[in-house]
Amino acid sequence: MSGTPRLFCLDTVLVDVVLRVAALPERAGDVLAHEQLITTGGGFNAMSAAARQGLDVVYAGRLGVGPFASRAERSLNDEHVATPVARNESLDTGICVVLVEPDGERSFVSSRGAEDTLRASDLDALDVCAGDTVLVSGYNVMYGELAELVIAWLVQLPAEITVAFDPATRMEDIPAVNLETVLARTDWLICNAREGATLAKNADVFESASSLATMSDRLNVLIRTGADGCVVATNHRVATSVDGFATEVVDLNGAGDVHNGVFLAELAKGESPYDAARWANAAAAIAVSRFGPASGPTREEVAAFVDRREGRSA
Repeated sequence: MSGTPRLFCLDTVLVDVVLRVAALPERAGDVLAHEQLITTGGGFNAMSAAARQGLDVVYAGRLGVGPFASRAERSLNDEHVATPVARNESLDTGICVVLVEPDGERSFVSSRGAEDTLRASDLDALDVCAGDTVLVSGYNVMYGELAELVIAWLVQLPAEITVAFDPATRMEDIPAVNLETVLARTDWLICNAREGATLAKNADVFESASSLATMSDRLNVLIRTGADGCVVATNHRVATSVDGFATEVVDLNGAGDVHNGVFLAELAKGESPYDAARWANAAAAIAVSRFGPASGPTREEVAAFVDRREGRSA
């Protein structure tokens, strides 16, 4: 057991092959990438962002064996992220090809691997304690038996453990019963404006957040609004805007994950949701000004960025 709050991340780790292109190719077409990057991505983006804020982080997913798994393991080790789940000895870790357009928008093609072979016994062996946070992605609760075992584990977690849920890009593919069950156990719903609008059936981000925060007696909501920052609605309260920071957009890939990781790290440190959201807004602004997904800044970088914006730099 640990007396220090930790983040347990179920969001799966993949290896991203990132290509910057002038435009997406037409069907059967061909384009030349003018920049490339191969890096660990997926759930690693949120984990590295949280770890760089000083939070102890545990990857609750499964790595494999092979070149992609080795790269992922090195990345996790470099960020001091614990990896207690036994490897799959017959599969490599999956990959995701990311095409980045000039405005920073991304398109994805994923190939699944060892991360999809997580077992119920792997989750049961985790020493999750009161005060810890568990981060779950929509991808964790989307597919068949894997979704069933993750949900079964989540719903039996004690109330003293915070569950954060990001429904992710393909939220519409999550079975309705799975989505309902996960939301009933969620303490923090963290999502973007499109996902919030879909869940609340309301395009107004403030009304969406306020409405979603009444779904249960434990649910709090943060909706990311891009350059504008985010909107926070604590349980049964009206939503409040937390302003973002202007920046040059280079690559939006992983920005939401950086925001998630930093926000949860700040909450774990005892910061208010609004102060945590503001710090996460600053971290995300730094991240989108960098190429590549795992671009979360250190705590010192965020502090310097905020000081400059508030005129406190020397």
